[in-house]
Amino acid sequence: MTSLAAFVRAHDPDRFLTALFAPPERREALFALYAFNFEVARVREIVSDAMIGQIRLQWWRDALTEIAEGRSPRAHEVVTPLAEAIRTHDLPLATFERLIDARELDLDDQPPPSLASLSTYLDGASGALIELALGVLGTGAAGRQAAHAAGIGYGLTGLLRALPFHAGANRIYLPADLTARHGVETDEIAAGKSGLPLRALVAELAGHAAEHLKAARLAARDLPKTAVPALLPVVVAEGWLKALDRAGHDPFALPAERGLPQVLRVGLAGWRGRL
Repeated sequence: MTSLAAFVRAHDPDRFLTALFAPPERREALFALYAFNFEVARVREIVSDAMIGQIRLQWWRDALTEIAEGRSPRAHEVVTPLAEAIRTHDLPLATFERLIDARELDLDDQPPPSLASLSTYLDGASGALIELALGVLGTGAAGRQAAHAAGIGYGLTGLLRALPFHAGANRIYLPADLTARHGVETDEIAAGKSGLPLRALVAELAGHAAEHLKAARLAARDLPKTAVPALLPVVVAEGWLKALDRAGHDPFALPAERGLPQVLRVGLAGWRGRL
């Protein structure tokens, strides 16, 4: 196992698992994408000041611009393989910029005002990454519809999974309009309390996630089997939505790790080359 693969396995086990079903000659490029995603996604977790976060994200913007301009990549454990992936597979700078722009929103601790604004954020933070993975697998623009739907569905599911972690850091990603409509008190979420209003809100958001995952499956039917590894997060998310349903839509009652049935579902879909 390469050091980059080990890095992704340690920090993003779900995407590590999905990458294993890609052709061997393309896996390292996927690992480079997923390592880059981890680096920019964790910026909010490692800075105490938004300005410092902006500086870190700008560092990545500058590194990507240098790669796009054909300059030698910066000596960095992720930048170097990422440069190779970008040049080998002609990955567009604009898609990386969408992803970083979305992550810049993480630096603002205010919740998204609406489900529409949250979906836009997730399309950038998660959908853009799936688009890039599809580019590595040779699908490119043809997979944008599937990437958009899969990104929102997987991203929304991930936020529901991470709700206890974010609540502990006093960060709420739940749409403000839905929180108000359901009568959810954000201070109770921060205290780790899960009452009926929160469960109703989580159930509604889980329903939206399921709709996007279903749309991603439909869009994937028109794509070649080689695109499936990039879209396997759909299967991962469906497994977590089932676990959330079993937990009565209480995000504080979710298991910390995925179960064997989830791994087997991902494996079967990857082996068959069909979601």
